[in-house]
Amino acid sequence: MALRELGDSIYLYPGSPSTMIKVLREGAVLIDPGHGSGRHKDLKREVRKLGVEIKAQLATHGHADHVSVAPRIDAPLFMHRFEFSIAESPLNRELLTFGSKAPNGFLVFQFPEEVKVHAVFEWGDEPFGLKSVKLNGHSPGMTGFVDEVGGVLYAGDAFFGERVITSVGLPYMVDPDLFKASIAELKNYAEDGFLLIPSHGRPVEGEEALELLDFNLNRVEETESLILDILREGPMGIDGIAFRIMRYYGVEVTPQKLALNLVPARAFIAKLYNEGKVGAVVDNGLKWRVEKG
Repeated sequence: MALRELGDSIYLYPGSPSTMIKVLREGAVLIDPGHGSGRHKDLKREVRKLGVEIKAQLATHGHADHVSVAPRIDAPLFMHRFEFSIAESPLNRELLTFGSKAPNGFLVFQFPEEVKVHAVFEWGDEPFGLKSVKLNGHSPGMTGFVDEVGGVLYAGDAFFGERVITSVGLPYMVDPDLFKASIAELKNYAEDGFLLIPSHGRPVEGEEALELLDFNLNRVEETESLILDILREGPMGIDGIAFRIMRYYGVEVTPQKLALNLVPARAFIAKLYNEGKVGAVVDNGLKWRVEKG
């Protein structure tokens, strides 16, 4: 695969996730180096073609598919302070994704290596001239990186390409309200003419960007109503709720996809519980029901 030039000194190496490369006078900065047995070699090769070496790595968040090759690239890794323990601990990564220690080989991006985070930043900081923007909801410290001059925002997993969502069912998130707030922030950038880059999906701008952001937002808002409709039929556990959501959206139900959808399903239930719309009941297990009134 070859680099795609996005603007002055900004390039994209395709993949899932894609890696953005910002070329500075002193070297290149990688955003989300990604995963894969040979990806680190590919990135080094492509950067050398630009006449520089890799100076540093930035990560939008600590999920394994975004940082697993970072230790194989001889450059320091920077990420938001809410994410460094997720990146550095293989167990923490599994806890965030699966809710506990996961069965060996069950999740696609399990890997035993530790990832060393060399420095942390706060939202609003500008590491290597890239403004860090709060886009959490997908994960606690999810960060977007803005190149103001180039008019580009690398958004990580703050939103997803349509194909990703339709193949899985739900956007992966730990807090629906934060996810929706991040979508609103991204809309502001889209309306200002920025090119938005999701980690999993094509770069989009203008009306196409706004339509894709609305697709993400509508899926979240529709799912909140869908869960209430499901629970009006009777109390149900999280597994059953996630299964019904996947069937509603026509998603092939596999053990791995169902496990991933359990995370946002729990997040939706927490939101609805906090709003007084659902309650808990013990009925051959922990189940949730619509609250009357």
